[in-house]
Amino acid sequence: MTVPLTIVGSGMAGLGLVRQLRALKDDRPITVITADSGDDYSKPLLSTGFAKGLPPECLAMQSALGVAERLNVALRSHTRVDAIDLEARTLRIGAERLPWSELVLATGASPAMPFCVPPALGDRVFQVNDLDDYRAFHGALEALNHPARVVIVGFGLVGCEFANDLAAGGHRVALVAPEAAPLPRLLPEPLGRALGEAFGEAGMSLHTRCSVAGFSRQGADVGVALDDGSQLDADLVLVATGLRPRTALAEAAGLPAGPAGIHVDRRLNAAPGVHALGDVACVDGVNAMYVQPLQASAKALARTLTGTPTEVGFGAWPVMVKTPLLPVVALPPAVAPARWRLDGEGKDWVALAEGEDERLIGFALTGRCVRRKVELARAAPALLG
Repeated sequence: MTVPLTIVGSGMAGLGLVRQLRALKDDRPITVITADSGDDYSKPLLSTGFAKGLPPECLAMQSALGVAERLNVALRSHTRVDAIDLEARTLRIGAERLPWSELVLATGASPAMPFCVPPALGDRVFQVNDLDDYRAFHGALEALNHPARVVIVGFGLVGCEFANDLAAGGHRVALVAPEAAPLPRLLPEPLGRALGEAFGEAGMSLHTRCSVAGFSRQGADVGVALDDGSQLDADLVLVATGLRPRTALAEAAGLPAGPAGIHVDRRLNAAPGVHALGDVACVDGVNAMYVQPLQASAKALARTLTGTPTEVGFGAWPVMVKTPLLPVVALPPAVAPARWRLDGEGKDWVALAEGEDERLIGFALTGRCVRRKVELARAAPALLG
C-alpha cells in the first residue's frame, strides 16, 4: 500500500496546496485531516457576510464530500491529531496510528481568549476564526430575531472588519480596546483616529484605552464590565484580540517552533519530510498571516514536493482592510521605522514609514489616498525577497 502525503488542516493553506499539486498533475494519494467541517470556503469572506445577509451555507463553496471527490483526497473531518511520531512517521489519532510519507502542517492560528468567560455565557460570547465559528455566531444573531447590540473586543484587523460588517448589517456595535485608535499594528495613530471617526459617524461607539474587566449575566443581557468602572450591556460579544499560530502539536513532537509559528526554511521544511505553511509557519523568521504569502507558499511547496525544489519569496504585498466606511491599505514595515512621514487631513491620509537611511520600508493609506497603493508597493522592499 502506498503511504499517503498527509496534510493536517483543511483551510486555505491545506486545500490550496492540494490544488497546486493536482494542477501539477501529481496524482499521489493524499489524506487531509481537519478538526473542523472540512468545507471549502474563503476565510476573508467571513467578515463580509453579515452586511450581505449571507447564511453559512452561502459562504461554503463546496462541502467536505465535494472537496474529497473533486480533489481526489481522503478527507477526515472533525478529527483531531493527538501526536506526531517523527521517527515512525505516524500520526496518533486516539488508538489509531496513521502512517505518512511526508507531512504538511497547515494548522493555522487560533484566536486568543484573554478573559475567563463564565460557562453560563458560552452561548453569548464568541470568536469567529472559521466557518464553524461563523455558523455559531450567525445562528445566535438569527435567534435574537432583531438587530443585536454587539460588543466587539479588539481594535485589530478582525475586530474592525467585523465591526464594519455588523454595522452595515443593521446591528448596533460598540468597540472596546486598550489602544488609543483602531488598527494600531497597521496604522499610525492619526490614520487610526480617522477610521475611528468613520466608525463613530456610522453609529458605533468606541471605548478607547479600556480593557474588559469581566462578563456577567444581566437578565437577558450580557454585562461587559470595563476597567474604567463603566459597563456595557449587549446581546452578544465578539472577542477579536489577535491570533496565535497553532504550534502545540509541532512543539510536542520536538519540531522547531515558538510564538511566531513553526520555524521553516524558504522551502517550507521544518524537519526531514515535515513541512509547514500558512498562518502556522514562520518562514525564515517571517510570519505573514495574509492570503498572498499563503498562496505563494502553497505554490512553492507544491513544486518542491513534485521534484523541483523551490524557495518561496514574499513580495511587497499591501494589506487591504475590508472597512468600506473608510478604505484602508497598509504595508506594515518589517522592523520599527525610524520615522513616519504623515500627509493628509480629514479621512484622506498618506503615512510613509522610513528607515534610518530615509528609504521607504512601509506605508499606510486611508480614504482617497488608497489609490497610491500600487505606486508605493513598487517602491517598498519585499517582505521576504
